[in-house]
Amino acid sequence: MFQDLGNKFARVFKELRGHGKVRESHIQAAMKEVRRALLEADVNYKVVKEFVGRVGERAVGRKVLDSLSPDQQVIKIVNEELVDLLGGTPAGFDLSGSPATVMVCGLQGAGKTSFCAKLAVSLMKRGRKPLLVAADVYRPAAIEQLKVLAGEIGVPVYAPGDHVPVAEIVRGAASEARKTLKDTIIVDTAGRLHIDREMMDELSTIREILDPEEILLVLDSMTGQEAVSVAAEFKKEIDFSGVVLTKLDGDSRGGAALSVRAVTGVPIKFASVGEKASDLEVFYPDRMAGRILGMGDVLSLVERAQDTIDEKEARELERRIRKESFTLEDFLDQLQRLKKMGPVDQLLGMIPGMKVDKALASGVGETEMKKLEAIIRSMTPDERRSPQLIDGSRRKRIAKGSGTNVQDVNKLLNQFQQMRKMMKRFSKLSGRMPAGFPFS
Repeated sequence: MFQDLGNKFARVFKELRGHGKVRESHIQAAMKEVRRALLEADVNYKVVKEFVGRVGERAVGRKVLDSLSPDQQVIKIVNEELVDLLGGTPAGFDLSGSPATVMVCGLQGAGKTSFCAKLAVSLMKRGRKPLLVAADVYRPAAIEQLKVLAGEIGVPVYAPGDHVPVAEIVRGAASEARKTLKDTIIVDTAGRLHIDREMMDELSTIREILDPEEILLVLDSMTGQEAVSVAAEFKKEIDFSGVVLTKLDGDSRGGAALSVRAVTGVPIKFASVGEKASDLEVFYPDRMAGRILGMGDVLSLVERAQDTIDEKEARELERRIRKESFTLEDFLDQLQRLKKMGPVDQLLGMIPGMKVDKALASGVGETEMKKLEAIIRSMTPDERRSPQLIDGSRRKRIAKGSGTNVQDVNKLLNQFQQMRKMMKRFSKLSGRMPAGFPFS
């Protein structure tokens, strides 16, 4: 995400570092490039003007120009201003009601229904008991889509049908939640292809009936300034409490994310970063700024690892590494866990300083992982547990069985031996390995 913008910022900072002594003229030239980069990223022009003005004013101060590393000072200022632009601190999420009610609204195609299911999964991880409510009685198959998603994640759905008035549906949902002891109601409201009076009146009716703790507006981040315009229109009619950005994993520019908070004054609360029900992240402004500037997002990477790695299994893995009994079967198991954490390009993008070619990471990265799996699965159980058994003839058989060549098999075995030595050395130095190493 935000790959194009990140690359442009990197070029600006590289140019600053190329000067032996940074002068005010260099800062002004850098700010001109930052302005251009933000406008090309489809950031609102008023937001760009204010952002560049603040950064430029701070960057030309004597404290920056006279410092030993003015380029680093400028990067620090840009990072701080980006964090502020994105909202400063993470926004809270109010679940104080009994039951707590979350009303989800937005235009058709923004990913509203999918988000409802993702939010339910996220809340279940926190020990909540959600009830999904199908209140979109206009879009063909909307109710069926929510039912299918609810079935996949194991969450009950209240869906009396498209022949029932919306007001009656939401009243019935509140009653159903109390009767079945559900503590959270997630209402999937109707969308439109564009904002109209009928939709806004219906949303107002739902709000009056349920008095929701949270009203979330779902926006398609790929639409850039159009999404920001939609948010501004909604703000005039519905006082929503938070923004959800969907398809953020495919947004290489970042215009919506960098504009919507400044334009509406409403914080971004969640970001949808993939197709799976688990691909939902709480929006952290500082982490997102770090990703844009190539500083990585280690905390989000660790959180993903914690969601897929069992503490007990991690301790057992550590014990096996210390005893040098880490096998290719263990390695295959770790590859499977890595795949559950998300696309390779997303994971690499969270590592500080890692420059990711999206096409290369999503193509070659996934291809290489499949190749490794095929090679290991073509081995016998004895060969996986004792790689030293694999001689020349066995390597030929494994290569043939996996659809690869002997060089690929040799490469895997060599990498495995090197990794096992590195992991053993790390465990001795650290005293105790972090859970899920080497993938956390």
